[in-house]
Amino acid sequence: MREKMTMMKIFLIYLSCFVLCCYAKERSTTLHINGTEGAGRKIPDTFFGAFFEEINHAGAGGLWAELVRNRGFEEGGSSVPSNIFPWTMVGDDSTIHISTDRSSCFDRNKVALRMDVLCDGPKSCPPDGVGISNPGFWGMNIEKAHKYKVVFFTKASGAVDLQVSFVGSDNTELASNSIGSFGENVTEWKRMETVLEAKATDHNASLQITTSKKGVLWLDQVSAMPVDTYKGHGFRKDLAQRVADLKPKFFRFPGGCYVEGGYMRNAFRWKDSVGAWEERPGHFGDVWGYWTDDGFGYFEGLQFSEDIGALPVWVFNDGLSLTDEVDTSMIGPFIQEALDGLEFAKGSAKSKWGSLRASMGHPDPFDLRIVAIGNEECAMSKYRGNYLKFYDAIKQAYPDIQIISNCDASQKPLDHPADFYDFHIYTNADDMFSKHTKFDDAPRYGPKAFVSEYAVWRSDAGNGTLLAAVAEAAFLIGLEKNSDVVHMVSYAPLFVNKNDRRWTPDAIVFDSHQSYGTPSYWIQHFFSSSSGATLLYSNLESSSDKIVASAIEFTNPSDNKKYLRIKVVNFDSVPHKFRFCIDLKVKGYGATKTVITGPNVKEENSFSEPNRIIPQHASLQNPSSDMTLILPPYSFSSFDLFI
Repeated sequence: MREKMTMMKIFLIYLSCFVLCCYAKERSTTLHINGTEGAGRKIPDTFFGAFFEEINHAGAGGLWAELVRNRGFEEGGSSVPSNIFPWTMVGDDSTIHISTDRSSCFDRNKVALRMDVLCDGPKSCPPDGVGISNPGFWGMNIEKAHKYKVVFFTKASGAVDLQVSFVGSDNTELASNSIGSFGENVTEWKRMETVLEAKATDHNASLQITTSKKGVLWLDQVSAMPVDTYKGHGFRKDLAQRVADLKPKFFRFPGGCYVEGGYMRNAFRWKDSVGAWEERPGHFGDVWGYWTDDGFGYFEGLQFSEDIGALPVWVFNDGLSLTDEVDTSMIGPFIQEALDGLEFAKGSAKSKWGSLRASMGHPDPFDLRIVAIGNEECAMSKYRGNYLKFYDAIKQAYPDIQIISNCDASQKPLDHPADFYDFHIYTNADDMFSKHTKFDDAPRYGPKAFVSEYAVWRSDAGNGTLLAAVAEAAFLIGLEKNSDVVHMVSYAPLFVNKNDRRWTPDAIVFDSHQSYGTPSYWIQHFFSSSSGATLLYSNLESSSDKIVASAIEFTNPSDNKKYLRIKVVNFDSVPHKFRFCIDLKVKGYGATKTVITGPNVKEENSFSEPNRIIPQHASLQNPSSDMTLILPPYSFSSFDLFI
């Protein structure tokens, strides 16, 4: 019923637009398109991509499918006793005592949990035993008939006899297995694992590890993962698919300001994020204010890029944070870390760092071609000096690697060498719309632009409005038309957990078990076909400055046929009559039109109405090379013509 109401709403909008157009004939626009063979210009293959940053619990508690939060008990700091949040005790002070010590077998994360079990057996212990419970990241999503692998490390004063369970929000048992040492003493650290199959569904479940055996027991590095993850690589399937559906040609990671850190001690260091997960120390991301176990590390970023068919773009720390600057004369260790990172990604399986990659299950090199030296640091006093040392060292060791500078060259040339320059923009809707001409006068020589972060934000954007999306669509059309200069573009941020909105708006909103795309997310779908397409030369004649349009020729991978796509934004509060003329014959069938609009510019999607603002598809009746159509107010329209 809701879908029918939505379609009726769209129909009424179109009807009103048609009527209004009869009284607003002066608001007309014509797009003249040169469709003759060889007349266009190829858009770079890497034009449209995605940017991932560990912000809003995008990775920890998001794309990385780990269900346990603070799995290594390190979130409270390296000193003991420490806070083990969000772990809680199962039982009371008369049956169990919980503490932490530094007895772990892992050198880089020494904190372990100690349980002194005071009760003994079913007569003195509660019926379900005593122990610890973890709610994950605002509730674990446990689904009926799905399997979950639980792994942990333990030692004890004697034998181990544990119950590992998923428990629902009403304390109902969802799955449970016994695991133990069969009477043998476990006085040294031992890895244990079990697979639980859920007999019911609860989106707000917890993991419990309990016992009724008196004694002392230690636990560390407790993990619970769905057995079924995206391509078997540990990524949450629905969120990974949301990104894959965008068909990005590159994947920029792991940040963002997250890479720098507020202080250098809290910066992302790739070497701490690779190797066996239980050996990763994790770190506090002080820019966005939360701990991550670094399950989604450097290797995972490379792997995910490959899984979605995108080129990885690695942003690494350059010795600068938001408050610290390493002097250029002391930058050597950071340069070596970058070179080692390139060897990890690109080196042979017999090299030092390439062998570590191979041991993680990827013997072949990753297709890493582009790196960024730092993030948003051009204004820092040491940036240029440090940058040049990184640049020279990387080009000498890996001359094929393309390097991104943090400095903007859209208005004047850089004073240092680079293959790309980074451009970020967060602004209001009117300004974003006006920026569709931003690169019209940019230098056509020298490094190319990488618009790696763009979004409408603050009051115009809310948590993701139609107004923001339409303004961004105009900006993207402008970038597409300037793709001889702008070679790469990605929205930011990509993800937000609804329980941790550090930054809003975002492309994809999620909680423990569901997700939806904001209007900005749906706009991006229409630019994935631009990568590698042909931009057709066109001329827009309009009585309004609120219309932006472009035309491309592309091959649809679903049917391997050629189409001409016209994209047009109406950023006006009234409808417009839109005519396009193509000096190319189009087929009289197989054409479609898609519109993104709504009755209110501040409309948003939500969990209760995830499809409130989404693309509305329909056949384009009687398609021809010369057509006149109506553009609804504040709308994005796409017309695909079979050629």
